[in-house]
Amino acid sequence: MGGNTTRPAAKHDRAETAERGAQHVRLQRVLAAAGIGARRACEELIERGHVQVNGKTVNRLPAFVDPENDRITVDGRPVARATKVIWLMLNKPARVLATTDDDAGRTTIMDLVDHPARPRLFPVGRLDFETTGLVLLTNDGEMANRLTHPRYGVARTYRADIKGMLDAEGLASLQRELIKQQRKDDKRMQRQSGRVRPTPAGSSRLELSLAGRENGRTVIHITLREGRTGNIASMLAGAGANARKLERIAIGPVLLTGVASGRWRELERHEVRALRAAAAGKRFDPPEARPAKAQAARQAVTLPSTPAKTPARREPEAPVAPLRRKPRTLS
Repeated sequence: MGGNTTRPAAKHDRAETAERGAQHVRLQRVLAAAGIGARRACEELIERGHVQVNGKTVNRLPAFVDPENDRITVDGRPVARATKVIWLMLNKPARVLATTDDDAGRTTIMDLVDHPARPRLFPVGRLDFETTGLVLLTNDGEMANRLTHPRYGVARTYRADIKGMLDAEGLASLQRELIKQQRKDDKRMQRQSGRVRPTPAGSSRLELSLAGRENGRTVIHITLREGRTGNIASMLAGAGANARKLERIAIGPVLLTGVASGRWRELERHEVRALRAAAAGKRFDPPEARPAKAQAARQAVTLPSTPAKTPARREPEAPVAPLRRKPRTLS
């Protein structure tokens, strides 16, 4: 069950499992499948001594267990077997913490969710306190790990309302400055952790595109392909961009649609399939068939200066394509 402290690469998981018998799997995977948390969070629980297997504390990785026969507890509480996988989309308002709880009693995203599976749900990744928009909630820890780990390069797309009228040259200059800010963050994190952050394969880690202009402001889309994306506001400030509003509008192929601020809904089947395909590095083509009028409405960009959130005209070079699905009634 126990082992040394060196963690083999994830691609060797299946081979190592086979060596120990088909019934033995990594302890953190069992915890993640039971909805305890994302895989990395489960690893931290193990290393801090919170997990017991058959009455003995396990605090070294790798560790392998038989989920059918071993008795696994976290801080003395039995770990239930994997249950039905739940995926929710939440539209986070500003000044709400994207965490499951807060010692200071501040409002968290879990205060906005009344789903029956709420006690087993946790957010996929982070979102800054002031940033609004898409947060995914799930009890699928293994999938959450793949969606947030830099190795898999699942994109996050943000919409930023920038003061000033940026042209193509100004946009390119801002992108260069943001990349510099990323490199500074990388170096600081490497000094603190002693580890090199994996670089996603394929597309650039950061891409900017123009989404609209109005009343002395420019709306841009920022697409990041790495796990740590909670510092975009400070990156923009460091690059000299005055952002009045920052909103996450997509995670991978899933767009923030059909849910008002502070509300949530369950993901539809094709959205979950799209997420799984993105986490596996595959392309997912959403179902056909949404009326052109509805599609055009989804593509509209909303500028903060419009009191009733009237959609503003969006320029064609915006890179985020909407999912083609029928509108759904809010939960």
